[in-house]
Amino acid sequence: MKKLIVMACAALVTNISAAQEKGILGQQKTPHVHLKSINIGDCKWTEGFWADKFDVAENSMVPYMGEVLTGDVGHALNNFKIAAGLKEGKHKGMHWHDGDFYKWIEASMYVYAQNGDKDLLKEIDGYIDIIAKAQEDDGYLQTQVQLRSNVDRYENRKFHEMYNSGHLLTSACIHYRVTGQDNFLNVAKKHADYLYATFGSNEERLARFGFNQTQIMGLVEMYRTTSNENYLKLAEQFINNRGKYPVVETNETKGYPIGDMVQERVAIREADEAVGHAVLALYYYAGAADVASETGEKELVDALDRLWGNVTEKKMYVTGAVGQAHYGASTHRDKIEEGFIDAYMMPNMTAYNETCANVCNSMFSYRMLGIHGESKYADIMELVLYNSGLSGISLEGKDYFYSNPLRMVAGSRDYTKHNTETPTREPYLECFCCPPNIVRTIAKSSNWAYSLSQNGVAVNLYGGNRLKTQLEDGSDLILNQVSNYPWDGEVNITVEKAKKEAFDMMLRIPKWAEGTTIKVNNKELDIKVTEGEFAIVNRKWKKGDIVTIDMPMEVKLVEANPLVEEARNQVAVKRGPVVYCVETPDLPKDVNILDVYIKGAAPLKVNYDKDFLGGVATIETPILIRKDQDKKDMYSTVDRPEFEETKIKMVPYFTWNNRGQSEMTVFMPVIWNNL
Repeated sequence: MKKLIVMACAALVTNISAAQEKGILGQQKTPHVHLKSINIGDCKWTEGFWADKFDVAENSMVPYMGEVLTGDVGHALNNFKIAAGLKEGKHKGMHWHDGDFYKWIEASMYVYAQNGDKDLLKEIDGYIDIIAKAQEDDGYLQTQVQLRSNVDRYENRKFHEMYNSGHLLTSACIHYRVTGQDNFLNVAKKHADYLYATFGSNEERLARFGFNQTQIMGLVEMYRTTSNENYLKLAEQFINNRGKYPVVETNETKGYPIGDMVQERVAIREADEAVGHAVLALYYYAGAADVASETGEKELVDALDRLWGNVTEKKMYVTGAVGQAHYGASTHRDKIEEGFIDAYMMPNMTAYNETCANVCNSMFSYRMLGIHGESKYADIMELVLYNSGLSGISLEGKDYFYSNPLRMVAGSRDYTKHNTETPTREPYLECFCCPPNIVRTIAKSSNWAYSLSQNGVAVNLYGGNRLKTQLEDGSDLILNQVSNYPWDGEVNITVEKAKKEAFDMMLRIPKWAEGTTIKVNNKELDIKVTEGEFAIVNRKWKKGDIVTIDMPMEVKLVEANPLVEEARNQVAVKRGPVVYCVETPDLPKDVNILDVYIKGAAPLKVNYDKDFLGGVATIETPILIRKDQDKKDMYSTVDRPEFEETKIKMVPYFTWNNRGQSEMTVFMPVIWNNL
């Protein structure tokens, strides 16, 4: 009997060790979080919206991107081959092109975790062999520096060495967790050890180098994967160095803006405003959240709370997009690019909203979801996923936007002067950071759908999927979710396997979902159901139990804070998590998008069409078209305006520009009374 007890205890320990050891965030032993990642591959999309998107990622996005990056167009693999001595040539692409390749490998691993395609793994391992050959004996690996005889290591931070390092470390950890192979991880260990030897001494010359902070996330994942505390110490050191040194131009900073642009004007623990380049800022905050989840430092978490609030409440678009301007200045009058400007300054037509920044917004929120266990963070993740994230890639998965404005007007800008802003999606962007970022996000989205709590599971995202995982205590759990979300607000979750003891099922009630009801086996529950919070159902679950969440999906008009001058007297249209837009293919011929006015009291009819734009719900509504606005003067006197009514359909914002070049707007002036 005693022997059986020992064996049972040993089995329980084995089960516990299996939970979260293969998560997107390797949080098996992370102490200071309320919710932890499920293992990669534990959840698979089965039908509906995200199953369709994953299918495109598997069969189009990832293969096509691979062709680009391993060929002569993207040239990323060629750079590694040249550095490895396998090919003659010069470095091509941006300084951060190595990182683009690592992100694509990461995306490939999420696909492999779902389909187990041995040919895909063999292909990736072949590329890893080349990367390993390109690595220097001491662990250094940066083709943009290795292939330039006139550039020294860490000579100037504009070469983005730390950014590439972060994506290398993260990608290698994901590869190891999915495959169990250490070939890529060994490259990452060698490189991380080199980083510690180089930067661990905290030499002042190098202290301001970590400005594009993916290395923080990468180092934390290396710590989680290897238990080497040097990596966590170095990650925290990079955080501590920001804001510690005088903001002056040095040889190491020439050629790239300084100060708020790279979040070095104010130390993060004292910060209360998101500033500078939006991608740099949000990677930094996400990395700091990873460190805080390991150390439990309250001062750091408090700062992240303030920054998250500043981003989402004062500097985020209705689509979840961030980074209002291509060029501008911070409140400290530092030059910034592709980033945050003043609170409530939210232009529509010139909105920059880099795809990477939008994706980073969801990454930061995912980490804050883990730290606090509050559903508001998953609301932002979802908002980005359905809107400003997906808008960065075409429906067929082969064309990309770098920036994601909320209004496009023909002839309003000379796009030859804006190399990352285009009126249409492009099959290849010279600055290729955004395409693999959105592709890896789509490929891993099922792994964001659930989290594990101390005594149960949290449902973060809705859609047809099947979860087969282990709870924190090592017990098996299988859930099957059926829904046509986001086009339908009804979700049914069937328990296929669960432990005998009671545990929590945390159901996210989105902020927009007023009037949501929850039933178990068709009986309404006497529990608190509040929009913007998790509804917690604690019970002894049994096989066959069905949880039904019914979220009303009324079409709603959304107005901005009155301080947002660019949207005064205008509204956007939103249904559930999906933001809509008006696009010229749906307008009468020769009607300018700026002539469109929405009728505030008009009916908004929802129609689902499985054959239109990949299968979407459109919104049919009458609008008013102004007929007397054919004026080109800067300012003109105006009499009583003339309007003509017509009926149109509005389409989800993420689908715009999939029917050829067009004009588009999210916000429209509103007329509440008929004229």
